Amino acid sequence: MKAKLFVFVLTVLLCFSCGDDPVPKPKGFLRLDYPQAEYQEIDADLPFVFEKNTLAERIKKIKMDSKNLSYGVNIDYPTLKGTIYLTYIKVTEDNLIPLIRDSQNLTQEHTQKADAIEGDFYENKDHRVYGMFYEIGGNAASQSQFYVTDSINHFLNGSLYFYAKPNYDSILPAADYLKKDIKHIMETLRWK
Repeated sequence: MKAKLFVFVLTVLLCFSCGDDPVPKPKGFLRLDYPQAEYQEIDADLPFVFEKNTLAERIKKIKMDSKNLSYGVNIDYPTLKGTIYLTYIKVTEDNLIPLIRDSQNLTQEHTQKADAIEGDFYENKDHRVYGMFYEIGGNAASQSQFYVTDSINHFLNGSLYFYAKPNYDSILPAADYLKKDIKHIMETLRWK
Protein backbone atom coordinates (compact mmCIF):
# COMPACT_ATOMS: atom_id res chain seq x y z
CA MET A 1 0.00 0.00 0.00
CA LYS A 2 2.83 2.34 0.85
CA ALA A 3 4.43 1.67 -2.50
CA LYS A 4 1.19 2.49 -4.35
CA LEU A 5 0.76 5.69 -2.31
CA PHE A 6 4.38 6.65 -2.98
CA VAL A 7 3.96 6.07 -6.76
CA PHE A 8 0.71 8.05 -6.76
CA VAL A 9 2.23 11.06 -4.91
CA LEU A 10 5.32 10.93 -7.13
CA THR A 11 3.13 10.87 -10.26
CA VAL A 12 1.05 13.83 -9.04
CA LEU A 13 4.20 15.81 -8.19
CA LEU A 14 5.72 15.08 -11.59
CA CYS A 15 2.56 16.14 -13.41
CA PHE A 16 2.29 19.47 -11.61
CA SER A 17 5.99 20.24 -11.41
CA CYS A 18 6.60 20.02 -15.15
CA GLY A 19 4.37 22.94 -16.12
CA ASP A 20 6.14 25.87 -17.78
CA ASP A 21 4.74 29.17 -16.71
CA PRO A 22 5.04 31.71 -19.52
CA VAL A 23 7.74 34.26 -18.77
CA PRO A 24 7.96 37.44 -20.84
CA LYS A 25 11.19 38.01 -22.69
CA PRO A 26 13.39 40.67 -21.16
CA LYS A 27 13.64 43.90 -23.13
CA GLY A 28 16.58 43.94 -25.47
CA PHE A 29 18.59 47.00 -26.36
CA LEU A 30 20.14 47.67 -29.71
CA ARG A 31 23.88 47.86 -29.40
CA LEU A 32 25.56 50.09 -31.91
CA ASP A 33 29.29 50.50 -31.61
CA TYR A 34 30.78 53.25 -33.72
CA PRO A 35 34.52 53.53 -34.12
CA GLN A 36 36.49 56.12 -32.19
CA ALA A 37 36.51 59.24 -34.34
CA GLU A 38 39.76 59.99 -36.13
CA TYR A 39 40.04 63.30 -37.91
CA GLN A 40 42.11 64.57 -40.81
CA GLU A 41 42.33 68.08 -42.22
CA ILE A 42 40.53 68.72 -45.50
CA ASP A 43 41.86 71.39 -47.81
CA ALA A 44 39.79 70.99 -50.96
CA ASP A 45 40.29 74.25 -52.85
CA LEU A 46 37.67 75.98 -50.73
CA PRO A 47 37.81 79.32 -48.88
CA PHE A 48 38.08 77.38 -45.62
CA VAL A 49 39.70 74.27 -44.15
CA PHE A 50 38.40 71.91 -41.48
CA GLU A 51 38.90 68.42 -40.09
CA LYS A 52 36.54 65.61 -41.05
CA ASN A 53 36.07 62.17 -39.58
CA THR A 54 37.88 59.42 -41.51
CA LEU A 55 34.69 57.34 -41.26
CA ALA A 56 33.16 59.69 -43.85
CA GLU A 57 33.83 59.13 -47.51
CA ARG A 58 35.65 61.68 -49.59
CA ILE A 59 33.87 65.00 -49.62
CA LYS A 60 32.00 66.10 -52.70
CA LYS A 61 32.46 69.76 -53.62
CA ILE A 62 29.93 71.48 -55.81
CA LYS A 63 30.67 74.91 -57.25
CA MET A 64 27.40 76.78 -57.09
CA ASP A 65 28.35 79.82 -59.15
CA SER A 66 30.99 80.89 -61.64
CA LYS A 67 32.30 83.75 -59.51
CA ASN A 68 33.50 81.46 -56.67
CA LEU A 69 31.10 83.12 -54.24
CA SER A 70 29.32 79.96 -53.11
CA TYR A 71 30.03 76.24 -52.77
CA GLY A 72 28.21 73.17 -51.64
CA VAL A 73 30.09 70.44 -49.80
CA ASN A 74 28.63 67.02 -48.99
CA ILE A 75 30.26 64.83 -46.36
CA ASP A 76 28.78 61.34 -46.78
CA TYR A 77 28.65 58.70 -44.04
CA PRO A 78 27.37 55.60 -45.86
CA THR A 79 27.69 53.29 -42.85
CA LEU A 80 25.49 55.65 -40.82
CA LYS A 81 23.21 56.44 -43.77
CA GLY A 82 23.63 60.17 -43.31
CA THR A 83 25.17 63.23 -44.90
CA ILE A 84 26.36 66.55 -43.55
CA TYR A 85 25.57 69.23 -46.12
CA LEU A 86 27.67 72.39 -46.00
CA THR A 87 26.89 75.57 -47.94
CA TYR A 88 29.49 78.31 -48.18
CA ILE A 89 28.55 81.82 -49.29
CA LYS A 90 30.87 84.80 -49.59
CA VAL A 91 29.68 87.66 -47.41
CA THR A 92 29.01 90.96 -49.14
CA GLU A 93 28.12 94.29 -47.59
CA ASP A 94 24.38 93.56 -47.61
CA ASN A 95 23.87 89.80 -47.34
CA LEU A 96 25.12 88.78 -43.84
CA ILE A 97 21.89 89.53 -41.95
CA PRO A 98 19.69 87.76 -44.57
CA LEU A 99 22.06 84.75 -44.52
CA ILE A 100 21.83 84.44 -40.74
CA ARG A 101 18.06 84.95 -40.83
CA ASP A 102 17.65 82.28 -43.55
CA SER A 103 19.76 79.84 -41.58
CA GLN A 104 17.71 80.41 -38.42
CA ASN A 105 14.46 80.12 -40.39
CA LEU A 106 15.63 76.82 -41.90
CA THR A 107 16.07 75.47 -38.38
CA GLN A 108 12.68 76.78 -37.26
CA GLU A 109 10.94 75.00 -40.16
CA HIS A 110 11.46 71.77 -38.21
CA THR A 111 9.21 72.90 -35.34
CA GLN A 112 6.24 70.98 -36.80
CA LYS A 113 7.93 67.61 -36.18
CA ALA A 114 10.52 68.53 -33.56
CA ASP A 115 10.02 67.90 -29.86
CA ALA A 116 12.61 70.54 -28.98
CA ILE A 117 15.17 72.82 -30.61
CA GLU A 118 18.16 73.83 -28.53
CA GLY A 119 20.65 76.42 -29.72
CA ASP A 120 24.19 76.90 -28.47
CA PHE A 121 26.25 79.96 -29.33
CA TYR A 122 29.75 79.20 -30.64
CA GLU A 123 32.67 81.61 -30.56
CA ASN A 124 36.37 81.25 -31.40
CA LYS A 125 37.87 84.73 -31.29
CA ASP A 126 41.38 83.54 -32.21
CA HIS A 127 40.21 82.26 -35.61
CA ARG A 128 37.25 84.64 -36.06
CA VAL A 129 34.61 81.92 -36.12
CA TYR A 130 31.23 82.85 -34.63
CA GLY A 131 27.91 81.09 -34.97
CA MET A 132 25.18 78.85 -33.61
CA PHE A 133 24.73 75.09 -33.29
CA TYR A 134 21.16 73.75 -33.16
CA GLU A 135 20.18 70.33 -31.88
CA ILE A 136 16.72 69.26 -33.01
CA GLY A 137 14.92 66.58 -31.02
CA GLY A 138 12.11 64.38 -32.29
CA ASN A 139 11.17 63.07 -35.72
CA ALA A 140 12.41 66.11 -37.61
CA ALA A 141 14.09 65.74 -41.00
CA SER A 142 17.38 67.16 -39.68
CA GLN A 143 18.77 66.40 -36.22
CA SER A 144 21.54 69.04 -36.19
CA GLN A 145 22.14 72.34 -37.96
CA PHE A 146 24.65 75.14 -37.61
CA TYR A 147 26.05 78.28 -39.14
CA VAL A 148 29.36 80.06 -38.64
CA THR A 149 30.76 83.31 -39.99
CA ASP A 150 33.61 85.75 -39.51
CA SER A 151 31.03 88.56 -40.03
CA ILE A 152 33.15 90.11 -42.79
CA ASN A 153 33.96 87.71 -45.63
CA HIS A 154 32.73 84.17 -44.95
CA PHE A 155 29.48 82.38 -44.08
CA LEU A 156 29.06 78.59 -43.73
CA ASN A 157 25.79 76.81 -43.07
CA GLY A 158 25.50 73.08 -42.31
CA SER A 159 22.76 70.48 -41.84
CA LEU A 160 22.66 66.78 -41.00
CA TYR A 161 20.19 64.59 -42.90
CA PHE A 162 19.68 60.82 -42.94
CA TYR A 163 18.69 58.72 -45.96
CA ALA A 164 15.84 57.09 -44.03
CA LYS A 165 12.48 58.34 -42.80
CA PRO A 166 13.15 60.15 -39.53
CA ASN A 167 12.41 57.93 -36.56
CA TYR A 168 14.07 59.58 -33.59
CA ASP A 169 14.59 56.41 -31.54
CA SER A 170 16.22 54.58 -34.45
CA ILE A 171 18.56 57.32 -35.64
CA LEU A 172 19.46 58.73 -32.22
CA PRO A 173 22.79 56.84 -31.83
CA ALA A 174 23.96 57.89 -35.31
CA ALA A 175 22.67 61.45 -34.78
CA ASP A 176 24.63 61.73 -31.52
CA TYR A 177 27.78 60.43 -33.20
CA LEU A 178 27.47 62.87 -36.12
CA LYS A 179 26.59 65.75 -33.80
CA LYS A 180 30.09 65.41 -32.35
CA ASP A 181 31.52 65.50 -35.89
CA ILE A 182 29.60 68.69 -36.66
CA LYS A 183 30.91 70.33 -33.52
CA HIS A 184 34.43 69.22 -34.49
CA ILE A 185 33.98 70.81 -37.92
CA MET A 186 32.97 74.07 -36.22
CA GLU A 187 35.91 73.90 -33.79
CA THR A 188 38.54 73.18 -36.46
CA LEU A 189 37.23 75.54 -39.12
CA ARG A 190 39.76 78.08 -40.39
CA TRP A 191 39.05 80.76 -42.98
CA LYS A 192 41.54 81.29 -45.80
